[in-house]
Amino acid sequence: MSSKPPAPRSPRLRRPTLWWLLTPYLLYLVVLPLVNRVTPRVFGLPFLLFWLLLATVLTPLGVWLAWRGDRKRGRA
Repeated sequence: MSSKPPAPRSPRLRRPTLWWLLTPYLLYLVVLPLVNRVTPRVFGLPFLLFWLLLATVLTPLGVWLAWRGDRKRGRA
């Protein structure tokens, strides 16, 4: 009786935490046309400037979450 070894899964499916690395792309490029507004003002800043600052702060968070997920799986 011969049994086949399981087919290797694609790397994309084995490392779902890497989806966090799409955070900068989504925040800067995909959502940018939706937030391209001068009004309203948030903390005295035009909304577009506020969004870009927020995206800059959230990008390291997405990278950290991807790193943490890989570390938990013993890859980092």
